[in-house]
Amino acid sequence: MSIYSPNGKLDLTIPVKKGARQHTPIRDVRISYEADWQRLHWRSLQTCYRNSSFFEYYEDDFAPFFESKREFLIDHNLALLELCLKILKLQPSYGVTESYQRVPAELNDLRDAFSPKNSQTPAQTPYFQVFEDKHGFLPDLSIVDLIFNQGPQSKQYL
Repeated sequence: MSIYSPNGKLDLTIPVKKGARQHTPIRDVRISYEADWQRLHWRSLQTCYRNSSFFEYYEDDFAPFFESKREFLIDHNLALLELCLKILKLQPSYGVTESYQRVPAELNDLRDAFSPKNSQTPAQTPYFQVFEDKHGFLPDLSIVDLIFNQGPQSKQYL
């Protein structure tokens, strides 16, 4: 997750346990709790968004993600996705597969469209951000930036 800090863009990553194999299926990637990353992430969110318009409104929804411990990264990510969709009042149809599947040619495969490796990101219309006066508008941040800054208007922005 990339968020807007007083010093600019801040990347918050979840450490994972290293396996014997380098190509571990995403469903088998386990979260490491050797470091207290949950406390660090939550304090970073509080520091960066405490003065945003909607942080206090959604704070209790996000806090459990930094208190409870899930074993697998996919479970953590899917739960966060479900929370964000609920906040945005969106009900897209999606599912998970047991293995990597090719997308039929007639469908648009967007799995790599939002990868950090893909530097071609579409232009983004600016919205108010807490530290905008210091660094200007920062695009390509986590959905939490939009939610904490725009609240119920986030859906219309998207």
